[in-house]
Amino acid sequence: MVTRKDLAVLIDEETLQSRILELGKQIAADYEGKDLALIGILKGCFMFLADLSRAIERDCTVDFLGLSSYGAATTSSGVVKITSDLTRPIEGRDVLVVEDIIDTGLTMRYLLENLGTRRPNSVRVCTLLHKPANARCEVPIDYVGFTIEDHFVIGYGLDYAERLRNIPYIGYKP
Repeated sequence: MVTRKDLAVLIDEETLQSRILELGKQIAADYEGKDLALIGILKGCFMFLADLSRAIERDCTVDFLGLSSYGAATTSSGVVKITSDLTRPIEGRDVLVVEDIIDTGLTMRYLLENLGTRRPNSVRVCTLLHKPANARCEVPIDYVGFTIEDHFVIGYGLDYAERLRNIPYIGYKP
C-alpha cells in the first residue's frame, strides 16, 4: 500500500494553482460569447474541475461523465466503460472536456467519438496532465496544464486504488 510518506512531489500546490489560473483566463477568452459546457471526467478531475471552473470568469455549466479504463490496475486496459452519463443534452453547445490526465489517449479517443454523436457545436479538450510517452493514439488536446514524464501520479484527484485523491499536490512514488 502506498501512503503519503512514500510520495515525492512532482508538482506542488502553488505551481498547480498558478497554472490553473492561467488556463482559466485563456479558456474564458477563447469562449467569449459562446455557450460553454464543462464536462468533467470522473473521478480524477473533480479537484481540477472545481478550481478551473472558478478560474473561468464567465458563465458556464458543469456536468460529469464517469468513465473507467483502469479498474484497480495502474495501467489502462484500453477497454472503456461509461459508469455515469451526462445529465443534460449537449446538442448545439460548445463543450470543453476536462480531464485529469491523458495517458494512452484511448479513453479520450473513445470519449470524443461518443460526444461527437451527440451533436455539440464544438468539442475541445483540457487536461491537467499529459503523459505523451505512453500515447497509443493521437488525440487533440487544446489546453494542457503540464506535460509530465512516465510516472504513475497520485494526488489532486488522481488516486492509487481509490486512495490519496485528497492530496493537494501531484506526487509519485520514486
